[in-house]
Amino acid sequence: MGERDNLPTQQRSTQTEVDDFLSRVAALPRATGGPRGRLMFAMDATASREPTWDRACQIQGEMFQATSALGGLDIQLVYYRGFRECQASPWVGNAQDLLRRMTAVSCMAGQTQIARVLGHCIKQTRDRKVNALVFVGDCMEEDVDQLAHQAGQLGMLGVPVFIFHERGDLIAKRAFQTIARLSGGAYCPFDGSSAQQLRDLLSAVAVYAAGGRAALEHYSRGRGDAVRLLTSQIGSGQGGRGGQSHAS
Repeated sequence: MGERDNLPTQQRSTQTEVDDFLSRVAALPRATGGPRGRLMFAMDATASREPTWDRACQIQGEMFQATSALGGLDIQLVYYRGFRECQASPWVGNAQDLLRRMTAVSCMAGQTQIARVLGHCIKQTRDRKVNALVFVGDCMEEDVDQLAHQAGQLGMLGVPVFIFHERGDLIAKRAFQTIARLSGGAYCPFDGSSAQQLRDLLSAVAVYAAGGRAALEHYSRGRGDAVRLLTSQIGSGQGGRGGQSHAS
């Protein structure tokens, strides 16, 4: 994956907003002394997402910078685009490194490859526990039965899938809801124009991966309806924490 040093020109969170978030994170109850949490972050980089790609990358980058204050959270970026191109970055604990990788990706026409993402997550967590998988996408062009089977496997492995659905394709919505339910995760639609909503939702998942369900429930108090909806969907039996390659 290539890298570029300059971030896209976007409206950034004010320092006051970041400081306020970090102060809330510092007060979160979380596990101590355990292994670092691991969050897999997967993105649809096909052509249909190009209009909102740069803005989404900036929002997600800011979120990871903020949640780095939790400590103990490693993140792997996975994306697909074009003809069977599905890439996975190394696991990184540095928000700036992750952001450089994210902003280096450009969208390219192609079909969805969600099955490859789920399959990659299954293999990764069998090697070493993945605490949560986040997927951001807008459509689904695959065999829903296969996706459901893989989602069930992730549920058995204790890896909830959090799906953030951009726009509102009905076929994708039904498939995404099935994946979230069978894995013990959550489905949340979001408006691509609502930067704060997406930032809050992604921050909530990062809190979960780093600190577990108790930390997420603490974080969700006083938050918006979308964050509370996400928290309520997570399977009660799911615990949080307790070189580039091709994703297989």
